[in-house]
Amino acid sequence: MERLDDQLRFYDEKSGKNKRAYKLIKITEIAAAALIPLIAALEPVMLYTTYIIAALGVLVTLLEGLLHLNQYQYTWITYRATAEALKSEKALFRGGAGPYAKADNPRALLAERVEALLSKEHDVWVSTRQNKQDDAKAKST
Repeated sequence: MERLDDQLRFYDEKSGKNKRAYKLIKITEIAAAALIPLIAALEPVMLYTTYIIAALGVLVTLLEGLLHLNQYQYTWITYRATAEALKSEKALFRGGAGPYAKADNPRALLAERVEALLSKEHDVWVSTRQNKQDDAKAKST
């Protein structure tokens, strides 16, 4: 139960951090992109518009690169899904419901099911990272 609670806290916290990072970066990116045509329209009355527009364009590109590189949205969603699956297992176990209702050893079954969820999430994480490395290698050749 201690491992379950520890992992539940981890996935819940990491999901929240990735959600906040994704939304902050995306909102900043949208705002910067929206300012480009506005500032371009103000060119006759505003100094340095070309430089400001260029800087905003660079900012949008950098932010989109960060989103792609760090996969905040994907991580937020997969961590949230894992946290919810762990919560469900905990509720079923505590209520003696589902697969735990007729289990000879509910604690052992809980441990097996929790480890299976964590292993599945870890395998997906490794696969995603490996695919990103393979894609980067393919682009560089």
